[in-house]
Amino acid sequence: MTLHRQSRILIENCPIRDVLDRLGDRWTVLVLHELAGGTLRFTEVRKGIADISPRMLAQTLRRLEQDGLVRREVFPTVPPRVDYALTALGASFFERIEMLAQWAADHHDEVRAARQAYVAPTGNAPL
Repeated sequence: MTLHRQSRILIENCPIRDVLDRLGDRWTVLVLHELAGGTLRFTEVRKGIADISPRMLAQTLRRLEQDGLVRREVFPTVPPRVDYALTALGASFFERIEMLAQWAADHHDEVRAARQAYVAPTGNAPL
């Protein structure tokens, strides 16, 4: 087995990378944050995340359900009612990222100010 192939296999089987790549996307934390308050319907989740498209919300909820973080329950009504809620696994994950979300809220102004003040390096100097 070549070194390149061995490296690729290690990367693909890394539990940290496997989980965080999936959970570190743009919408996952926001969806989990909405569901941390309790069971919601699709439209209620979408109202809480105004800039997410219905298609992206559906994909994100589907991935979270596939990973065991969200439970989807369909009620046989007309039209069908679908509720989403965090599973115990999802709640345990959210407990860990809640501190990160709070840090982001607490330091948002500072981060935005740093971005505004940042001057990109000039020339061919390596980053």
